[in-house]
Amino acid sequence: MGAGVAGLRAAVELAGHGKVLVVTKEAVAESNTHYAQGGIAVAMEGERDVALHLEDTLNAGDGLVYRKAAEVLVEEGPVRVRELMEWGAQFDREEGRLLRTREGAHSLPRILHANGDATGAEISRSLVAFARAHEGITFAEWTTVTGLVTADGRVAAVDLLDREGQNRQVSARAVLIAAGGAGQVYSDTTNPAVATGDGIALAAKAGAALADMEFYQFHPTALSLASAPRFLLSEALRGEGAYLRNDRRERFMERYHPQLELAPRDVVARAITREGMGAHPGESRVVYLDMRHVKGVNLRQRFPGISAVLDRYGLALERDLIPVRPAAHYLMGGVRTDLDGRTTVRGLHAAGEAACTGVHGANRLASNSLLEGLVFGARAAKAILDEGPAPVAVNQAQIADDEPDFAPDAALEQRLEATITRLQQGMWAYAGLLREEATLREGVRVQEACAADVAELRSEAGMSRRMAEAEALCAVARAILDSAQARTESRGAHYRNDYPQRDDARFQKHSVRTSDGRVTFEAW
Repeated sequence: MGAGVAGLRAAVELAGHGKVLVVTKEAVAESNTHYAQGGIAVAMEGERDVALHLEDTLNAGDGLVYRKAAEVLVEEGPVRVRELMEWGAQFDREEGRLLRTREGAHSLPRILHANGDATGAEISRSLVAFARAHEGITFAEWTTVTGLVTADGRVAAVDLLDREGQNRQVSARAVLIAAGGAGQVYSDTTNPAVATGDGIALAAKAGAALADMEFYQFHPTALSLASAPRFLLSEALRGEGAYLRNDRRERFMERYHPQLELAPRDVVARAITREGMGAHPGESRVVYLDMRHVKGVNLRQRFPGISAVLDRYGLALERDLIPVRPAAHYLMGGVRTDLDGRTTVRGLHAAGEAACTGVHGANRLASNSLLEGLVFGARAAKAILDEGPAPVAVNQAQIADDEPDFAPDAALEQRLEATITRLQQGMWAYAGLLREEATLREGVRVQEACAADVAELRSEAGMSRRMAEAEALCAVARAILDSAQARTESRGAHYRNDYPQRDDARFQKHSVRTSDGRVTFEAW
């Protein structure tokens, strides 16, 4: 489930051992992977380089990174990236030498990039081409997974809905959730429209535990124009020397962190939020990204995609102050897995942003996400092969007769969209960068009302892709709210005004949310 870097890497690993079906809601290229700009972090210069990458990952995670997972990431990463290059991925070079840049919280330049600021698109292109050439892999594009079917205590099949509204059920020896994150749970996000947390919600409904759901990373620098979506302005801009300035044109990061603009993302995002707060409730001030002083770098050549988008709004990196604000970007939590992608439900595996191994702790190190997909996608596939259980026979006929046919109705569709918008706005207002008990309780009130509306609409209209997404967003929102209420401290991307300090004695542990909604804390 999912055709980003984790899903495709797993599919390639599995394809020589049986039939693989890759299911994706839109065209194969439409994933969070495709939109990743900055690059892929990888230590390819030997043991010292690997050790430093590990140290940076641990430091960025604010005391909560599961060390064994981070060791797997940085040690296996170089092999996976070299493998990717052998399969056709073209990273930027100069005179044959791989170019590397530096991003926030990295101790040295180790970020490989492609076509300037289109690294994810290049990785996606190469993996898709490699996968399509394999006769063992079939793609089901424009198809939504609407349910996981269990038999004898394990996931044994999936319910699918195609773009024509046809339902079918496909049995499987194993199911891998690699459907990415859930940025669309917030009104302001850098994520594409497909990032609605479907895989996470389906796994939880099937009984899988979730972990660290309170830790949603807000990227510090998304384009902040009333007429524009929250387009990502890559961390690599600050890696190339960009400053952050407030509405008085002052650099301000020295007040927040010694690494200034290259501080960890959670620190920079909160700093921008605070600098953008006005003197009165509801008032806001503009914060800017400034590259006008950067010399020796052809900014249009280095960042062609970003430059093209800014051109639409009459802005240029080399000439203008660019208005920015944080936006929901990456979920550190997800379906709880071990280091081989196994969830708490037999037959169900997860990898990539949909999974939580603890590798990112409370705050992901910049550009570790693409590497995570490569490394843990491959590991999940190998674990599936090692287990090798016989598939459980399930009914291959149409899905249950009690599911009403979807009845497209403009009024119902408008009600559904209005409900999703209320949920997104509520999550941004009450469970965003700065949280406290009162706002989180209000967030729960909004979520419960929206979930009830979605259930009513489902009973009237039946299942559709958008209905499935609405159900997923409601489920993910509740998991975030429950976990955020339970963690009464501030750590990494989770900041509470009413508990502003880190509390290692009680909370240097991972939150685990079970299918009945209970949240406990465990040391891994």
